[in-house]
Formats: sequence, structure tokens, C-alpha cells
Amino acid sequence: MKKPVNVILAGLGGQGVIKASDILSEAAFRSGFEVKKSEIHGMSQRGGSVTSDVRFGAQVLSPMVPPGEADFLVVLAPDQVEVNRGQLRPGGVLIAPELIDPATLSNRKSFNVALLGALSAHLEIPEAKWREAIRACLPEKLHAANLQAFEAGQRAARASARPGKPRPAAAVVSPAA
Repeated sequence: MKKPVNVILAGLGGQGVIKASDILSEAAFRSGFEVKKSEIHGMSQRGGSVTSDVRFGAQVLSPMVPPGEADFLVVLAPDQVEVNRGQLRPGGVLIAPELIDPATLSNRKSFNVALLGALSAHLEIPEAKWREAIRACLPEKLHAANLQAFEAGQRAARASARPGKPRPAAAVVSPAA
């Protein structure tokens, strides 16, 4: 990995954007990468926009993802997709909330971790490191539900990547998008 991997997580206050970025950062760190992270809370306590930039690789100089250079954009709230789409680089991957139905999760609050499961299909972080990070970042009573959500996200990512299947939720964004 020559360049750092640039990931932006976006959503609304209370959706777990910051917790998701903590888990991603921990999984990347446990995998031996240098990790830097930044957060913008805005009016997060009132349901406002929240974003977190996570960069990891052999060497990372800044915690901020430069505008238009995100390799991955993980969005937890439908109304935040278009607001943040411009952060993606041409060819970047959007993981939108439509990829997973929160009603299928044993705990709807695990939706953020489910989307991390979908993201994991695109990253060079071993599954064992993701599981360790989930356990390290969450209380024990939440481990089972979040590990199940993570697996649901992995399944959703695999299903959306099948040849010939439309990819509206986990899609590669073209330069014209």
C-alpha cells in the first residue's frame, strides 16, 4: 500500500459515525497501519451532520482527507449521500445506507457496524482484526449484536458485487457523477 487509504464516514448525530470511525481506526491500527483520524461534529447533539475522516497506510501525514480524494464514502443517513458525494475521488466507492435494511439487524443501533462490514469487503484488513476492534471499542454486552451486524454487512457487500446485479448502494462513482 503506497498511498494512504482515505475513508470518510458521514451521517447524523446519534447514528454512531464516530464509533464506526473508532472501530475502523482500531482495525487498521491492529493490522499494522499508521492511522490518523479527524471528526467534524457540527450540531451532532441535535441530529446535525457528522463526518469523520480516517486515513491509514504505511505513512500518513495528515488526518484530513483532501476534498475529492476519498477512496470510500460510508454514509449512514440517506439525506447525507448527496451532501457528501463530492468528497469521493473519481472511481471511489460509495457505501450508501440502502445497502442494508436496519430492520434485519438484531439491534438497529448496530447499523453503523453493518456498514463497516460492507466496507471491509473493500479493504486489506483481516477479518480477525475487525472482530478484535469491535470487541475493543464496544462493551461486552454489545459484542454479539455488532458481530452479527458486521457479518450482515459483509453478506450485503458480496451480494451487491455479483455480476449482472445493479449496484445502487455500493457503487463505484464515475468522474461525471
